[in-house]
Amino acid sequence: MMVAWEQRKFGELYRPTSEKNDLSFGRDSIISVANMHFSSEVYVTDDEYLRTYNIMRLGDIAFEGNRSGKFAHGRFVENDIGDGIVSHVFKVFRPIVDYDLSYWKYAIHNEATMKNALTRATKASTMMHELVSSDFLMQATFVPALEEQRQIGMLLASLDNLITLHQRKHDQLATLKKSLLEKMFPKPGSDVPELRFAGFTEPWEQRKLGDAVEVCGGRDYKHLDGGPIPVYGTGGYMTSVSEALSYDKDAIGIGRKGTIDRPYMLKAPFWTVDTLFYSLPRSGNDLEFLLCEFLNIDWKSKDESTGLPSLSKQAINETEILVPAQTEQRAIGALFSRLDNLITLHQRKHDQLATL
Repeated sequence: MMVAWEQRKFGELYRPTSEKNDLSFGRDSIISVANMHFSSEVYVTDDEYLRTYNIMRLGDIAFEGNRSGKFAHGRFVENDIGDGIVSHVFKVFRPIVDYDLSYWKYAIHNEATMKNALTRATKASTMMHELVSSDFLMQATFVPALEEQRQIGMLLASLDNLITLHQRKHDQLATLKKSLLEKMFPKPGSDVPELRFAGFTEPWEQRKLGDAVEVCGGRDYKHLDGGPIPVYGTGGYMTSVSEALSYDKDAIGIGRKGTIDRPYMLKAPFWTVDTLFYSLPRSGNDLEFLLCEFLNIDWKSKDESTGLPSLSKQAINETEILVPAQTEQRAIGALFSRLDNLITLHQRKHDQLATL
């Protein structure tokens, strides 16, 4: 049988608490409410001052009044990390009924369900919203039975664990990529990299980037009809149109104005706006390898403007690089292509789970 959720006032679920620290909690028990973790880095003049701190026990909630795009009136945060202490400026409330920790961690932090209550129970001040405790305790919310709380809490906690796993994998792979970009390309003054695939021993040759790529200018797209062809700018995808500047050749996008230091792969067909160059590989050069070369170049040092960062076609063409034989280019390019695919996969999984 389906059990309806019950409307309850927060005063029936929580009570205000100002339980003071008797110094049984030290500096290593200070809780950062903003991101809910223990932080001993908080500046405290002396241990005696810790008596002014309020004890925040497991399951307690605290109001954090900073406004943001996600939280227009501040937000509540639940303590799910263990007993600790918080500054006396935070208003803390303790549960007075049976509850599921995981469920309330999400419910009390949910802007969609808490917005009306916080609109009625907060008042704006100069820097943040201030909670009026008596008004908050009079507000109501719908609450499921304890067993349903547990099931919802377990589901959301399992999703969070998966989100964290994919974020960690993404970050580990991004760190690995950064390290390999340093080790698999020669350092200044050398013509061989620190790390190479087996079988490659020849020194790399110095060339100008213009010998390896053809730099092409983007164009305005506003005269075009809508269609299936993606349009890219310095920040990435913008819209889709009916025509392409390149129908069958992939390229490297690099900013002409604005963001000039974030080159990225452009998969054909595509169109680029006039603030984004696209660079096509010349015969005998591997595009994935050349993207790595682009990523290793300090493009900001080639900025030709005193205002909005600008990069010229000449500056790109005259940039000196070291390149190996085509077979080694392909091996390096294939490795970084696989890494990029894995990084994208974990980012996509992360985003899908976060949306879910």
